[in-house]
Amino acid sequence: MWRLEKSCEIDRAGRLLLPSPPVIRSSTCEICRKEPEDFGIVLTIATYAAAKLLRFVPRVRLSRAVGRLCEQELNPTIVEFASKVYARAYGVNLSEAEPTGPYKSFDEFFTRRLRQGARHIDSSSEIVSPSDGDLVASGRISETGQGAARSSQIVVKGRPYDVAELTGHGPDRDYYAGGDFAVVYLHPRDYHRVHSPVDGMISMVRSLPGDLFPVNSIGERHIPGLFVRNQRVAVTIDSDKLGKVTVILVGATIVGRITIGVIGGRGTPVGEHQIHPAVPVVRGGELGMFHLGSTAVVLLPKGGTLTTRTGPVLLGESLVST
Repeated sequence: MWRLEKSCEIDRAGRLLLPSPPVIRSSTCEICRKEPEDFGIVLTIATYAAAKLLRFVPRVRLSRAVGRLCEQELNPTIVEFASKVYARAYGVNLSEAEPTGPYKSFDEFFTRRLRQGARHIDSSSEIVSPSDGDLVASGRISETGQGAARSSQIVVKGRPYDVAELTGHGPDRDYYAGGDFAVVYLHPRDYHRVHSPVDGMISMVRSLPGDLFPVNSIGERHIPGLFVRNQRVAVTIDSDKLGKVTVILVGATIVGRITIGVIGGRGTPVGEHQIHPAVPVVRGGELGMFHLGSTAVVLLPKGGTLTTRTGPVLLGESLVST
């Protein structure tokens, strides 16, 4: 393993700025020595090179091209072979999938439904995980700054993200201040549909334009403002008990499309989509899906307390602090 030495800096937003050209040594710099894991500066030569290369890859065009390829209907034998190779490579549990017969395309395989009873929705918890994956961050939404510089932030892997930027709605900066958040990262092996964490009414969908950087360890470490730079869709759910809960589906490289059930169609057009009348949804009810996968973020207003644990999580497991 290698570390950056002396040439790294931290900007006013608390982000690590990599040197150009880089200076890589086997020791640490004065800044990074204090919180190396928080700023993600422990590097291998391979991950550093990959991070630099990502800046030159046509990420959006590449993702759309791969998406179109995955949507092509092919001979079922070819799709079955490709699906089994993928499942073996990533450890996909195909026994959990709804039996539907042969898949017509790789996209149909990737967005497969779960068979009935494959997940238990915790009826005793007011808030449940919206998806399978790793709960990579959770905790309090902090307030920083004053006046015009005031901000409400979540922190993921040492990186701060402004709530209003994340949702695309300025008033959310105040609404979610002091609330809680949870971030679930979906691995390639995971089920890639996203569900409601609460009972409520879907009243608004905001689709925000952006890039498609990878949402993995390389992206998290080396792409400042990753979540607010990527394409994303924010779904607002009005809950009688909890208030306005927002679920943000964050796109990534190869994730060219995010489909939301109440919008329909191949994807979610950029812009605000007022849902009138609002559509009811129950805990564990489907919201949408990633066509290839990424990350789901749950924002909860002040009053509830989410778990601070991290690690593997399944759709329907409680997110409430115990």
